[in-house]
Amino acid sequence: MDKFNQTFVSEFILLGLSGYPKLELIYFVLILVMYLVILIGNGVLIIASIFDSRLHTPMYFFLGNLSFLDVCYTSSSVPSTLVSLISKKRNISFSGCAVQMFTGFAMGSTECLLLGMMAFDCYMAICNPLRYPIIMHKLVYVLMASVSWLSGGINSIVQTALAMQLPFCGKNIINHFTEILAVLKLAYADISLNIITMVVSNIAFLVLPLLVIFFSYVFILYTILRMSSATGRHKAFSTCLAHLTVVIIFYGTIFFMYAKPKSQDLLEEDKLQALGKLISLFYGVVTPMLNPVIYSLRNKDVKAAVKYLLNHKPV
Repeated sequence: MDKFNQTFVSEFILLGLSGYPKLELIYFVLILVMYLVILIGNGVLIIASIFDSRLHTPMYFFLGNLSFLDVCYTSSSVPSTLVSLISKKRNISFSGCAVQMFTGFAMGSTECLLLGMMAFDCYMAICNPLRYPIIMHKLVYVLMASVSWLSGGINSIVQTALAMQLPFCGKNIINHFTEILAVLKLAYADISLNIITMVVSNIAFLVLPLLVIFFSYVFILYTILRMSSATGRHKAFSTCLAHLTVVIIFYGTIFFMYAKPKSQDLLEEDKLQALGKLISLFYGVVTPMLNPVIYSLRNKDVKAAVKYLLNHKPV
């Protein structure tokens, strides 16, 4: 047993989408196209929010941060997924796994806080329009975003450090992509401390922002229903519709990822694993791709800014 304990894992095997060899080329093309859309779409939003003065508002500042976050998150995992699909290379080093885990957890934690900040911004804009410029001035919303990034980074450092200091012996196959829960299942030690810190982290970074979002929209809905003007109601609803759509997709995907039922039947278990892989793919690639589309589809300011940047000729 002592000899077995000393045979530590130096790398992990990521199965990912390898269970479907006939579809790997299709998956490669599909993921590559979506990744390019993510880079272009979010890149345009970032550039527009920086260089167009009409977008120098709290909402577009948070949106620029969200776009940058999506680019960072997908760039930490998608390139390695594409390489594994085209080269059949499934292994990832211990340090590479740690980096990918840290980036994914940091970006996820930060996004939860940013979505909560954006909900509060919508609440202030609709429910307290007169006080909005005073409360949500530049120093405040820059500080709010900075706290989101710093908190997400610290949370990820703690979770990743606690996970990677565990001994990993024997099993080194991860069925999905590099996620902290998937890695913890392979640890050859007691993970009670990891589970406790994960619960605390989920309360702070998932539940609390969700409560902020929920109560913000309760007050927003109450304010909209009290408006006498149909035009005012439509404008107010349009202001927060994109954010609400992103929140539903983001939290809905997380719920399905971690609330999948367990099954003792092998055939049923294979189906659940296949579903888990598709949900992970949706969370990791499709959601970041949809964000710029959702925010710009019915947004006149973003459309005008993009047209200006495309038509702008440097002197």
